[in-house]
Amino acid sequence: MTDNNKAQRQSDRRQFFRTMSGRPAVRRPPWTADDLTQRCTGCTDCLDACPERVLVRGAGGYPEIRFDDDGCSLCGECAEVCQAGVFDTRREAFPWHAQLNQRCLALAQIHCQSCQDACEWRAIHFPPALGRPPQPHIDSDACRGCGACLAVCPTDAITLVDHGQRPAGGRQ
Repeated sequence: MTDNNKAQRQSDRRQFFRTMSGRPAVRRPPWTADDLTQRCTGCTDCLDACPERVLVRGAGGYPEIRFDDDGCSLCGECAEVCQAGVFDTRREAFPWHAQLNQRCLALAQIHCQSCQDACEWRAIHFPPALGRPPQPHIDSDACRGCGACLAVCPTDAITLVDHGQRPAGGRQ
């Protein structure tokens, strides 16, 4: 077995056990592929270049993206400084999009539109409604998966769902 295959199997195994323990999957930086752990040198240049500070050093020293305080502006500065060629800005930035769950205040008839205000891509909007607060709508085709809506949601009512998969729950 080659070193790359062995490293990929170890990474897959870690992801499996993270999921089984109820923890969210590791989210990698934009424009990166599944082989990030084989190609990344762990230099932290991408982390240092990120103006939003959403890139953090994760397990094994590899970059992860976390949307606890902010979203990714997709500025591309991480890709520009990477000497290892981990980033490919020709590919889709993220393989996920935002999805609402039942903790959404607007769905509980409480006026809240913080996710819409944070969404630079205008993927979240609240069509007007008579006699009740407007209900949110997420256009998954317009959503870039940047996580800005996750960072501002007061009830963690938004999850990131991989394209073609069901929601996994909780802040990711």
